[in-house]
Amino acid sequence: MASHSIFEMVVLLIAVMLYFLPAVLADRRKRHDLLIIALFNAVVGWTVLGWFLALFWALQPNPPKDIGDNVQKKKKIIGMQLFSRRLDARAQARQSRNSEREGPSR
Repeated sequence: MASHSIFEMVVLLIAVMLYFLPAVLADRRKRHDLLIIALFNAVVGWTVLGWFLALFWALQPNPPKDIGDNVQKKKKIIGMQLFSRRLDARAQARQSRNSEREGPSR
């Protein structure tokens, strides 16, 4: 009878370790959002999809720390490119209007 309960304890321990595998992997990979991954795993991991999502999330690389600055820089660059395209389009339209007014050259 005692061996039966020890076996059950070992199986339970293995099941818990397997259940929290995504959180353990996130800890080993030094993820910055370890707590969020562990909580997601604990709350939604009972569903098979939730467990696989937590595992996928844990295996992703850490995002850059200055992601907000990168977004602002890209936004500024895209805005400057858009302004440049519009300015070029206006200059070409003005040039074509001026050439139409002058008429054909003789």
